[in-house]
Amino acid sequence: MKKVLAIILGGGAGTRLYPLTKLRAKPAVPLAGKYRLIDIPVSNCINSAIYKIYVLTQFNSASLNRHLSRTYSFSGFHEGFVEVLAAQQTPENSNWFQGTADAVRQYMNLFEEWDVDEYLILSGDHLYRMDYAEYVNHHRESGADITLSVLPIDEKRASDFGLIKIDGNGRIVDFSEKPKGDALKQMAVDTTVLGLNPEEAKQNPFIASMGIYVFKREALIRLLNEYSDFTDFGKEIIPAAAPHYNTQAYLFKGYWEDIGTIEAFYDANLALTQQPQPPFSFYDEKAPIYTRGRYLPPSKMLNCRITDSMIGDGCILKNCQIHHSVLGIRTRIESNCNIQDSLIMGSDFYQPAEKRQADFDKGRVPVGIGANTTVRRAIIDKNARIGRDVQLINKDHVEEAQREEHGFHIRNGIIVVIKNGTIPDGTII
Repeated sequence: MKKVLAIILGGGAGTRLYPLTKLRAKPAVPLAGKYRLIDIPVSNCINSAIYKIYVLTQFNSASLNRHLSRTYSFSGFHEGFVEVLAAQQTPENSNWFQGTADAVRQYMNLFEEWDVDEYLILSGDHLYRMDYAEYVNHHRESGADITLSVLPIDEKRASDFGLIKIDGNGRIVDFSEKPKGDALKQMAVDTTVLGLNPEEAKQNPFIASMGIYVFKREALIRLLNEYSDFTDFGKEIIPAAAPHYNTQAYLFKGYWEDIGTIEAFYDANLALTQQPQPPFSFYDEKAPIYTRGRYLPPSKMLNCRITDSMIGDGCILKNCQIHHSVLGIRTRIESNCNIQDSLIMGSDFYQPAEKRQADFDKGRVPVGIGANTTVRRAIIDKNARIGRDVQLINKDHVEEAQREEHGFHIRNGIIVVIKNGTIPDGTII
């Protein structure tokens, strides 16, 4: 895999994940109590012996850059690196990244300097575990110019993805990006060709692109020059290339979830608590997910009742009930709290006892979740200050609301408290 260069697309402004992306790039959003989204594709690369990794981003990239520089440092005797490339102005181009293909095109001169045979294009907001070495070897053995990783999908979700049709040799003969109505129905295929049994094929009659591509070096360079006005791989480059280039499909059989929306992100995190076996596990010793080592103390739980939950490092929990929830690092929950079906991201720091007391004395809310508070079906971003006797329960069953000035949003019925947000004592939402 020394001849492969990985390019992870950090995405745009992350509007579908707002307000979690208000102060950070989408790949830097915390995941599963202690990780960040970017750790997934980077770890997959390392586990696949792909060590040359670029991450392209243009919005709020400071925290992402900080995380990567503190987490992934290879020895001086190793050619590996993980490096962020932010959008920049040049004499040739003064624009921001206009799309996935345009982002790669703007840095193509840098990518061409590496002596590699393939470019592996990845997304920064997917949850999955894949051996990219198998993927690249399939690409090489098929003699393809481009290989798309695909999976069968049902009709309900199909219109959110690029859909393909393939011939008997696995070659892609048709591609449609997020089709609707009649255009969607025309993309239905017999997915038994992918190895599904008739019942599975009936439930999943579409083949979706995962937004993960392998390009032969010469093919990518030629395509970006040939279609210089095209800015997106899924919408423009791939459909235009399919009839003229050997474009193959690679069937991915494992768990994969696009967590680019608040609802999908929330569901994927809480699914990690499922018993007896969650759809995705961080407990695979052969293919671990790496992240920054913080050297935090063990979590302290004082007379708590905790069921079906994941608790991050360094938490302090007092006389509370926690059910079906994920708690991030340094989470602090005071007495008589009830946390259900929620994702608490924790904190970037510990607040000393004297500062917490000073906050109380001045009528301010300290970091963490105050006593006698109920949190249900919510996402609490980092460093949030939730007061005492608060109820975050969406009592009016609101689906969408924007209350930035009050420190929260409601997305898909899920209460999202913004990073560094404050919810005063006695608030009921």
